[in-house]
Amino acid sequence: MIIGLTGSIATGKSTVSRMLKEKGYPIVDADEISRQVVEPGSSVLEKIADAFGKEIIDQDGRLNREKLGGLIFNDQLEREKLNAIMHPAVRQEMIRQKELWLEKGFNTVIMDIPLLFESKLQSYVEKIIVVSATPSIQRKRLMARNNLTGEEADARINSQLPIPEKEKGADAVINNNDTLEETERQLDAILAKWFVSP
Repeated sequence: MIIGLTGSIATGKSTVSRMLKEKGYPIVDADEISRQVVEPGSSVLEKIADAFGKEIIDQDGRLNREKLGGLIFNDQLEREKLNAIMHPAVRQEMIRQKELWLEKGFNTVIMDIPLLFESKLQSYVEKIIVVSATPSIQRKRLMARNNLTGEEADARINSQLPIPEKEKGADAVINNNDTLEETERQLDAILAKWFVSP
């Protein structure tokens, strides 16, 4: 079974992904892949520099994520321009990794895709788990984790589809407002219900 794991910024999706990895499930991580495809010298990085200017590349040849983030977070058109460059490369690599895990004999592959709904990738998976948290908890975690002001945290949260919208498209929801034990208990219940093993 191909399970899509998603959430919104600071809902704790990475925590659930880590739990799944510890249980032996192979993870195809879209965030990790989006870092791999912009490695220095990659064609994707060149396209980004052409679109947004050479100053978004640091002296060591790496993408300056802070600078790029500043350009796109409050600008829908700029964000779409970046996505048009990034998404095809990321999708291609995600499919390649998924196929690799299946060839190795795994029964279940977890596709960890933060923007699963925004990017309309529902057809890539058979079941969807949404990791959810209340907006106030999201905001608090984000401010602490990324050292942001309330306003900056809100801008990042609002740049994504609202969590209730994502929950509507989910086959299962994990409410990650409480302890890690409670989160894992919910995860185990979903895996048992779906009869999935690595």
